[in-house]
Amino acid sequence: MDNFGEFFRGKRVLVTGHTGFKGAWLAQVLLNWDAEVIGVSLPPHTSPSLFEILGLEKKVVNYYQDINDFNKVKEIFEKEKPEIVFHLAAQAIVREGYNDPLKTYATNILGTANILHAIKEVGSAKSAVMITSDKVYENKEWVHSYRENDLIGGKEPYSASKAAADIVINSYVQSFLHPEHFGSKHNTLVATGRAGNVIGGGDWANYRVVPDIVRAVYEKNEPVAIRFPRSVRPWEHVLEPVSGYILLAKKLYEGDKSAIGAWNFGPHDESFVSVEELVKKGIGLLGKGSYSVEPDDSKPEAGLLKLDIVKAKSILSWRPRLDFVSNLNFTFDWYKNFYEKKNDPVEFTKNQIDSFFSK
Repeated sequence: MDNFGEFFRGKRVLVTGHTGFKGAWLAQVLLNWDAEVIGVSLPPHTSPSLFEILGLEKKVVNYYQDINDFNKVKEIFEKEKPEIVFHLAAQAIVREGYNDPLKTYATNILGTANILHAIKEVGSAKSAVMITSDKVYENKEWVHSYRENDLIGGKEPYSASKAAADIVINSYVQSFLHPEHFGSKHNTLVATGRAGNVIGGGDWANYRVVPDIVRAVYEKNEPVAIRFPRSVRPWEHVLEPVSGYILLAKKLYEGDKSAIGAWNFGPHDESFVSVEELVKKGIGLLGKGSYSVEPDDSKPEAGLLKLDIVKAKSILSWRPRLDFVSNLNFTFDWYKNFYEKKNDPVEFTKNQIDSFFSK
């Protein structure tokens, strides 16, 4: 477990977006390791939700708070004085960015600035890991994988908001939390995590392919509708980027300046597959279901997107632990267990975490 459990035991860790899919997984990982978890987020926006299934409201210091209200956010930081901050709160869906662009820009840009400003003003955090997205890159639909120093941009609101958040993070580091002043003017080191298309049990968000599959199979008994069957994505289990964020947090806390900056956390090359192939394999693992192609170009999305993870592998000694088949097995085993009521979902989730970090 790379001594993560020993390191996080008793640490005061604040997670924004802990009611979301990825945030709930991160919170449970930290709870497995006896960290003191503080959560700041809006209430869950899906039903069911992993947050509710895991009973996290009673296991963490829970704040239902919009990160766009700086004064309230700062009050939480002043009261809780976190040592480590993971910022995951966001409007995280590409198509929702089309539906409500102003909310997307506000939450992803101003919300990120609010968290950074609270970190700066309160000063208790030694380590801050800010999460953006693989969508920050100016997507040229080329075959090579994007590196951390490639140009960032965005052709639609979600991608643009995440690219802008990345710029905001860098500006705060350069202006207020510069590593050259670490230990003199401030005591916080900051890094940014960029992850690929994350899959895993407990996700019921709209406009995501795995939730679309399980809803179609288990709830609606109808074919899975695919909008962009040939789109290729860097599919990875949620615990892959979470393990990267955790590694960054530990190194930053220990004063390792090599961990600052932006980092890609993506899967092995074999996991760069099309939406249609993912759906076929998912249906096969569930043992039932079908799909239909229903193109919808009214809200365009990237057709090809790959991440280069050489930097994280060579400098952080991070690596993806699961191959593509294992990614899918972890994911659809979780849903089969949940919908078919085989085992307690909390224990099942904890066991998946233990299994993953033992690899």
